[in-house]
Amino acid sequence: MSKKKTQKQDESAAQDMSQDTETAQPKELSELEKALASAEDYKRKWYSVSAEYENFRKRNAQAVSAAYRDGMSEAVLKLLPVADNFGYAYDSAQDEKTKAGIDKVIKSFNAVLLSLGIEEIAIAPGDKFDEKIAEAVMNSPCADGEKPNTVKFVLKKGYRSGDKVIRYAQVSVTV
Repeated sequence: MSKKKTQKQDESAAQDMSQDTETAQPKELSELEKALASAEDYKRKWYSVSAEYENFRKRNAQAVSAAYRDGMSEAVLKLLPVADNFGYAYDSAQDEKTKAGIDKVIKSFNAVLLSLGIEEIAIAPGDKFDEKIAEAVMNSPCADGEKPNTVKFVLKKGYRSGDKVIRYAQVSVTV
């Protein structure tokens, strides 16, 4: 009988074990599912933060670039009256050696501007007036053969950096 009793106890213990493993598997599975869901959530948050940081980095780089361009434009704007004075000196110089020396200075200054990405706005007498690049500071009546709203003469040259006008050209316009 002791053999039967032992056999019954073994069977009972085996049943208890199988019941424990059956109840343990769903519990383990649910913990695994929770861990996977949590990992997926952390992964999604990491992607979000990474994308946010990349956007911040791009915005910051654009802001730094714009600040550099604006600062450079501001500095060049303060130097442009010097270029104007050299132009006036060239126009009023009477001897050729003086004109040649002033011309070298003007060319050197223009080369520096060009290296900074600053270019002169090309406006000549007879061109149609464009308020996007020029400022009309004087007007005069049309002479014979002149059309209204054309540039009569340029008082100050205009300059731009890319698409941005640093200084509008000052011109006289026919009316």
